[in-house]
Amino acid sequence: MINIILFGPPGAGKGTQSAKLIEKYNLTHISTGDLFRKHLKEGTPLGQLAKGYMDKGNLVPDQVVIDMVDDKIKSSGQISGIIFDGFPRTIPQAEALDNLLASKNAPIKILIELVVDETELRERLADRAQKENRPDDAKPEVIENRIAVYKAETAAVAEYYKQHNKYSSVIGIGEISDIFKNICREIDKSLLVN
Repeated sequence: MINIILFGPPGAGKGTQSAKLIEKYNLTHISTGDLFRKHLKEGTPLGQLAKGYMDKGNLVPDQVVIDMVDDKIKSSGQISGIIFDGFPRTIPQAEALDNLLASKNAPIKILIELVVDETELRERLADRAQKENRPDDAKPEVIENRIAVYKAETAAVAEYYKQHNKYSSVIGIGEISDIFKNICREIDKSLLVN
């Protein structure tokens, strides 16, 4: 089983690249953002709980996210691998994910960080708000808070995986196809390591 974390700040291109990686490697996609939006649309209790945090650009509490991801994995049946998009976002989530996957004898192979400068992120998020009707990206103050929360709380996850020798980075600016090739190169290298 190939388990990959595609990592980076909001607007780095994780969703775009995930779609291509899913097809190439036959992966199951787990995006906590998509899961939250689904719950919001359906008006579930989890969606209502998440809404209060998401509306301010804050992270949803770890335990809520971990339980949701565990349920998604269990409901996915027999799979050849998972690409995690936007998860884990904190060290406790990373540790919980590692423990969960260890119990299934299917550890994370690699975390690939998409590196994009903040000016580009702001432009992409504002553009995405209009093109994809994503109100969570429409307000400049929410965008600024999302970037600040990423730097303060989420960026440490990359360090966690560096310490476990499961980290790589790819520049997330340029042609989508070139970024994809670079990500695939890093994944393929990780598959050669036992």
